[in-house]
Amino acid sequence: MADGKIGQKKEDGILTLEITNPPVNSYTHEMLRQLDDAILQARFDDETHVIVITGAMEKFFSAGADINMLAKQSLSYKYNFALHGHEVLCRLENTPKLIIAAINGHAIGGGLEISMAADIRIARKDAGRLGLAEVNLGVMPGMGGTQRLPRLVGKARALELCVTGKQIAYEEAVEFGLIHYIYEKDNFMEQVLDYARQFVPPNKASLAVGKIKRAIQAGLDGSLAEGLALEHEVLYQVFASEDGNEGVKAYLEKRTAKYQGK
Repeated sequence: MADGKIGQKKEDGILTLEITNPPVNSYTHEMLRQLDDAILQARFDDETHVIVITGAMEKFFSAGADINMLAKQSLSYKYNFALHGHEVLCRLENTPKLIIAAINGHAIGGGLEISMAADIRIARKDAGRLGLAEVNLGVMPGMGGTQRLPRLVGKARALELCVTGKQIAYEEAVEFGLIHYIYEKDNFMEQVLDYARQFVPPNKASLAVGKIKRAIQAGLDGSLAEGLALEHEVLYQVFASEDGNEGVKAYLEKRTAKYQGK
């Protein structure tokens, strides 16, 4: 497809979504729609427990929005394009499945914004750099970058990165708290999938993982009292779940729990 696509592959409870648009994996309106559709389908798929997002090209996770495409559009289109991207990433962030960004190359602008909406970010060693470079085009991050980056690295550091458009190495991103892990180049995706498998039943109660994600994501948006109330609500739900009963029963019987994600 000339317009690019979001490739999909599901195996062993892990859905891999691949940003595919040579040469730099830039994304378009149609690709955002495909990503949104994939997230919605995964949300209601009981057989999907973890979502991994990566880039198809060797050197790019994603360089962000397709600038050549946007340059031909009206102001109204550009604004609504950004709003659509914001909505897609909010859906990604609030989906009760663990999301892993497998950053296999440069993640610039909107590419970094996509990865910041994920729960875990794993980078391939020496594969690229990260940055919000929109200011170099006379604009600003428009898919949550100015809000998610300070929540991850702190206000002062986020402001400096955004206003300079500086691109940083993965090692520095780990120090900042922006990247969780750096994996070796060889067999990078297999290493990422090995990491993801620990969250798939029967190894882990994926329902509980999703509830933990919800409690943390939604809880941070309110007061401590509101967050604690939400925690109590989802705690009741996991206590009532099949996995919650299995976990306690396995502990008492001194055996390994076999979770089902229910």
